[in-house]
Amino acid sequence: MDAIRKKMKSLKDETDQLYAIINRFEEQTKESNRVADQADCDIRDYGKKVHGFEIEFDETNDKLNKALESLEEKEKNLKEVEADIAALSRRIMLMEEEAKKSEQTLANTVTKLAITSKEADDVLKKVKVVESKCMNNEVTLEELDNNLRQ
Repeated sequence: MDAIRKKMKSLKDETDQLYAIINRFEEQTKESNRVADQADCDIRDYGKKVHGFEIEFDETNDKLNKALESLEEKEKNLKEVEADIAALSRRIMLMEEEAKKSEQTLANTVTKLAITSKEADDVLKKVKVVESKCMNNEVTLEELDNNLRQ
């Protein structure tokens, strides 16, 4: 009977040990399930965050593309304006050269005009001198004519 009691005690101890192991595994399972549930929640949260980041990325990428298009357009306009400025600069240089030539021509013309005016003044003086001589000659002729008639 002692053997049966020992066997029963041994089976009871073994059963208690197995129940302890089962409880430990159930606790570990509960803890693992709790960790898994928390991980699932974290995964959902991270999924939502990732989705939000993807949306923000798409919006930022769209803004970047618009900014790049705007930049390209402004660079194109800048090149056109620079080309216009270069053309106008060349035109200004040509007009300045033309103005210098015109000024030189004007200066030459004014000089020629001054010389011609001086020559005309000299001619007018000579004409006056000749007229004066002519008048003197006429007076002399009249006196001589009057002397001859007398």
